[in-house]
Formats: sequence, C-alpha cells, structure tokens
Amino acid sequence: MHLPTRFPPSQLTPRRAIFLALFVSLGTVSVRAQETLTLQQAIHAALQHSPEAAIANADMSEAKAGVSAARALLLPRLDFTEDVSRGNAPVYAFGTRLRQGGFTQADFALNALNFPAPIGNLATRFSGSWMLFDSLRTEKEIHAAHLMHSSAASSAQTVDQQIILRVVAAYQAVLFAEREIDVAVHEQDTAAALLASVDEHVKAGLAVESDRMSAQVNIAARKEELITVQGDLELAWAQLAEAVGEPDLKPTALEPMAPHKYPQSALEEDLAAAAKTRPDLKAFGQSQSAEAASLAAARLAFAPRVSAYGNWGRDQSFAGSGGNNWVAGVQLSIDILPIGKRAQLAHASASQERVDAQLAASSQHVRLEVSRAHIHQQTAVLSLETAEAAMQQSAESLRILKNRYGAGLANLTDLLRAEDAERQSQSNYWHAVYGNALAYADLLYATGTLTPEAAKELQ
Repeated sequence: MHLPTRFPPSQLTPRRAIFLALFVSLGTVSVRAQETLTLQQAIHAALQHSPEAAIANADMSEAKAGVSAARALLLPRLDFTEDVSRGNAPVYAFGTRLRQGGFTQADFALNALNFPAPIGNLATRFSGSWMLFDSLRTEKEIHAAHLMHSSAASSAQTVDQQIILRVVAAYQAVLFAEREIDVAVHEQDTAAALLASVDEHVKAGLAVESDRMSAQVNIAARKEELITVQGDLELAWAQLAEAVGEPDLKPTALEPMAPHKYPQSALEEDLAAAAKTRPDLKAFGQSQSAEAASLAAARLAFAPRVSAYGNWGRDQSFAGSGGNNWVAGVQLSIDILPIGKRAQLAHASASQERVDAQLAASSQHVRLEVSRAHIHQQTAVLSLETAEAAMQQSAESLRILKNRYGAGLANLTDLLRAEDAERQSQSNYWHAVYGNALAYADLLYATGTLTPEAAKELQ
C-alpha cells in the first residue's frame, strides 16, 4: 500500500482553517469576527495607539509653541493696571495730589508737607513697550526655534519607523507561526497515514511489531510538535497585540505567508539613500543648525538695543476729582558688564560642540547599520534559495523512499529519517522566508525608507 501523496503547506489553507476552528472550540484562542487584519491596518493602529508616537507628537507641539514664543518677542507689550490706595506718607501724598491735579497753595505749608492728611487714590494705568532693534538677536532666536521644530518632526519620523519595524516583526512572526502549524498538522496526518501503512505491513507479515511501535512513537512526537507551535502562535499574537497597542486584540484570519523577491541594490546606493533620508540624521542636522543660530543670538546679546516705551494714567480721589497724564520715549540700552551673557555664550558654544559630535557619531553608526542590514539581506536571499532547493530535494527523496517502502525495499527507519529531513527542510524554508522579510524590513529602516507605504511590500 502506498502512502498518500504529500502536499506542500502552502496548499493547506482549508486544513488550517479547520484546525483553527478546533482550536477555538477548545477555548485556547478566540477568533474575532472581523475582516482579515492586514499589515497596513496593524501599522496604522500602532501609530495611533503608541505612547512613543504620542510623546513625539507632544515634542513637536512643544517645539511649535517655542516658535510662537520666539516670535512674540517682536510684538509690542501692553499692560493695564487698576490700583486703589490710601495713605499719609509725605512723598505718596504729595505725588498723588499732584497727579490728581488738586494741588493748592495751602499744600505747600511746611506742616502740610511734613504731616499731610491721609489721601485716597483710584489709579488707572496703560503702559507699553516695543523693542525696535536688538541687532537681529530675536530673528536668530526665531530661526533657531523653527529649526528645533523641524528637528522634532524628524525625530517623530524616526519614532514612527521604529514602531513600524516592531509591528512588521510581530506580524511576520504570526505568519511564520501559522506556517509552522500548517507543517505540524500535515506531519501529524502523514504520521497517521504511515501508522496505517505499517499496520497493513505487519498484518501481511512484511513488517515486525517494533515497526508499529516506532510509527506510534512518531505520532506522539508529531503531536508534541503541534502543541509547541500552538503555543508559539499564541505568543506571536500576544506580541503583535503589544506592538499594535491593542491588548484585547484577538487572533483573526491573516493572508498566509508567501515568499517574495525584494529589491536589491548596491551597498553604496543604500549608504547614499540613508545619508539622504534617515530622519534621525535629519534631526541632528537640524539641531546642529539650530544650535548655530542660538550661538549667533548669544553673541548678538552683547550689542545695543533700542526700544520705545509709553504709559498713560488717570488718578482721581474717592470724591471723583482727578487728572490724567502720559509719558513716551525711546531708550538705548547697552550692557557694560555682561557677565551673565558671557556665561550664556559659553553654554551655547558647548551645546553646539555637543550636537556636532552627536551628528558625527550618528553618521558613523548609521553607516554601520546600513552595512549590517545590507549584508543580512544578501545572506537572507541566499539562505532562501538554499532552503528552497533543500526542500525540493528532501521531498523527492521522501517520495522515492515511500515507493521503496511500499515495495518492501526499504525499512521503516530509513522512511522515518527521510520524514524528519523533509519536515525540517520545510520548517527551514518558511524560516528563511520569514528571515528574508525581516532582513528587507531592517534594510528599509536602516536606509530611512520604512514608511507605511513601503511596508506594503512586506504583506
């Protein structure tokens, strides 16, 4: 009796559906009644729910507020005050009566000047100032604030790509675990068919009882493997739920993993792409420019400033009589002892040196990351080709041994060994497919091009 023809796991989607339905009935997992969860949907959900993305957005909002605060320095300032007072201090009484316009000849008496009667005052004041020229210091600070906002936006892009990479890895892990279940379920069916064949051989006197026992042990081993990969699938879904930011995410149908041929390019092209598009490098470059602008602003703080000022006020007594007055002028200010400004200049200079060093270190690290990712992708492609060839060879070897065993020309030990080799080759193949997808995602991240749109290739 010949064993049933083996089918590759990629053709076992209906069987996997049956297995998952049984898995649900046992209460191990619960499948949500919803459409297929695509990689794009998982990425968009993660970007919406991720605390890291929320922090990055808050940083951008803070930087944007910094731009508004810097611009506000160019605007005039206007203050309003309302004051109620009463007292008999000589200077207060003299000035208040003078502002109220109620001064008389009797108020010049020495006794009235030295020991005035208490006087009350209702004062309404409008005062304003406007910086007219500060040697372009404020313009430099506004430019620095704009650059810091751009840097925060670039940093947010880096965070987004980190989130996408995490989701891609978790999503691919689920797909790989499902393929492992396909293999395990099929191997269990094959082991059962092998046991039935051995039984017939034993009854026909073509095999011994120990062969039946070996076939039964083989079934037990396949059941143990199935239990293991079931646990791997549950863990993969838990990791995907954490990456997406939905703790209550339930397993649902996914498009089965399939091999892909991803674009390949020369290392120098990848390095050039990273230097141009890596958002973290952009963020450091923008921070470097912002620090340079801040340093220029710190130097301009030593220059003269010209500002205009003015105020208008109305003073009246509690009885209702009073007067109003105003003052306006232009003021030139020069700091002739700028000790604090020298300290600020030193601080700005040190900050620029720090950012310069960070940019240089980051550039070196990015180059290493791209080189590593490029090599990993090349290795993953070769590994996939090798695994595919090995799977085809092991499948052919198993087919030949099945025929020989059916004809009584091979023993069970050889057949079981071929089964193990074929099973391992299939597992290695899907692991290579999984590794190829992750290697390409790592390369996209290393070159700064891992966007939600680019991730479509990884579905």
